[in-house]
Amino acid sequence: MRLKRFAWSFVILFVAVLIIPSVMVAFFSEDGPSISAATKEIKPSGDETVDKEAEEVASTIEVGVFRSKKNVVEQVPLEEYVAGVVSSEMSPSFEMEALKAQALAARTYILKQILSSESAKVPEGAIVTDTITHQVYQDQDELREKWGQDFENYTNRIKQAVNETAGEILTYEDEPISAQFFSTSNGYTENSEDYWSNPIPYLRSVESPWDEDSPRFTAKKEVTDAEFQQKLEVSLPSDGTITPVTERTNGGRVASVTVGEKKLTGRDVREKLALDSSDFTWTRANGVVTIETKGWGHGVGMSQYGADGMAKDGKTYDKIVEHYYQGIEIEGINHFAEKVTARLK
Repeated sequence: MRLKRFAWSFVILFVAVLIIPSVMVAFFSEDGPSISAATKEIKPSGDETVDKEAEEVASTIEVGVFRSKKNVVEQVPLEEYVAGVVSSEMSPSFEMEALKAQALAARTYILKQILSSESAKVPEGAIVTDTITHQVYQDQDELREKWGQDFENYTNRIKQAVNETAGEILTYEDEPISAQFFSTSNGYTENSEDYWSNPIPYLRSVESPWDEDSPRFTAKKEVTDAEFQQKLEVSLPSDGTITPVTERTNGGRVASVTVGEKKLTGRDVREKLALDSSDFTWTRANGVVTIETKGWGHGVGMSQYGADGMAKDGKTYDKIVEHYYQGIEIEGINHFAEKVTARLK
């Protein structure tokens, strides 16, 4: 009897040693895969995954890019275009996971442009321009001139980010999202309807405390009374004062402000005075309006410095995009292959 009890005790202990550690790891792991393993093939490196079918489809797509300086339309392979955008829109020295997040945003943006039924104001044969009207794109010659001796190192980093996310895009309810991004938040991103006119369910205000490390987190600009009145088409009070800002959005930016008899949105003021952000305060003295801003950009979507900060904290690119684009999924571009082919015919 004692021998039997000992045997059963040994079996139970052996099973516990095998099973419990794996259960504990699964229970306490903070970051799990966001993309179904059923549609993914593990790369040799072990950590990254890639959808081979999505890669193959992506390799067949070319983007018509109007090169504004050359005044010509160039047909650029999709992944080469994405690399050129990431190189132009984000610092190549940023963390790799932030560069990957930017690659997804850039690839999603251009796919949405390709599939859009709205006629873009671009020359025949083009899908986008290479300017901020769409996404900034630079080719290898331009980047070599810009980066100098860092060209090879930076190029390899960008290629890695693009290759390791090849064919991946961001979707909401099975449609490519409007993958908005900007440089630096004021600590929060902005609800889409607080800067543009329509609410978009995945472009919600979220915290972004990492942005405080951005060199453009705060800024100051001085504008003469005359320039202020001329650009905003307002009349300042004759007593030398200015209306304080009190109405703010959920993201802490200026919702609206009244100057004299005119009511302006924060976006109006930012764009007309060329401010870094619509989160501002101002004072007026001696014929000058001093404006202090927090953040850099429109504030909607993914903060680039926030993405870099999240990556430094150990977050992977899927966690970064899921934070800034609420309720989205990462899918392969192959799901839209037929639509893309039809649009590009």
